[in-house]
Amino acid sequence: MADLSFIVGLVGNVISILVFASPIGTFRRVVKKKSTESFKWQPYVTTLMSTSLWTYYGLLKTNGLLVVTVNGAGTVLQAIYVILYLIYTSKDTRIYMAKMVGLLNVGVIGVVILVTHLALHGSLRLLVMGSLCAALTIGMYASPLYAMKMVMKTKSVEYMPFSLSFFLFLNAGIWSIYSVLVRDIFILIPNTIGFVLGSAQLVIYFIYKKKGPNSAKETDIERAEEEGSAQFVDHMEMQNRRKDEEYGSSKHLNKGRSLPKLYMARQNSFSGILKTLSLSPNELTTYWQKDGYDAI
Repeated sequence: MADLSFIVGLVGNVISILVFASPIGTFRRVVKKKSTESFKWQPYVTTLMSTSLWTYYGLLKTNGLLVVTVNGAGTVLQAIYVILYLIYTSKDTRIYMAKMVGLLNVGVIGVVILVTHLALHGSLRLLVMGSLCAALTIGMYASPLYAMKMVMKTKSVEYMPFSLSFFLFLNAGIWSIYSVLVRDIFILIPNTIGFVLGSAQLVIYFIYKKKGPNSAKETDIERAEEEGSAQFVDHMEMQNRRKDEEYGSSKHLNKGRSLPKLYMARQNSFSGILKTLSLSPNELTTYWQKDGYDAI
């Protein structure tokens, strides 16, 4: 059983490190452009706090080597992301972000370590640290709920990348198995919740994946084109009615000349409407001027 838990934990280490390494492409772009653009800093600061506390939990726990290695690696990567963000962000954001880093990643972590060492002992210390780490992890796994809401609202998966959803699902599943093998409830609870949410993300992804990111926009464009075509037809019918009235009022002066024109106007207007549906605005103006109609 011990060998199996080690193998599962080792696989979990690899998958978790891949998840932690996923922002490397983002920060490569940040360094290249020397700007953080619209990327948010909050996920990196909170993840840094979480991995730091999990590393401390692993140090307190008996046989917690695999917990220490994966979260230690995550702490190093998150610290690099935070430093790069501080370097390339704007001055105002840098000041505020530095305060939050000091508060969460120095202040909170320092207080937690001091309190657990000075005021708590034995199993109570492990209970407090495990509960705190589990709560933070549940919060991190719940964060994609907003992305799921956006997918269902827009009917597009552009707000929820498949690779990230899949690796979070896989990561939570592996660590759930590991927690059962080593009988660690503090690892089991958040990762079970993460596994359920990850499964829901994948289900939603496959439901909406056939709809491209621009499907909603395309639908709006098609609707606008249909409405525009209907308005154009209505406009042409109004013009034709006015011409009919003009022909009708003048037929006692030029009866023989007006009747053929009335028929031809109707015939040309019907065929013209069909033809103009495929013309550009400039071509449309030229077409109607050529056939003796006023430009729209």
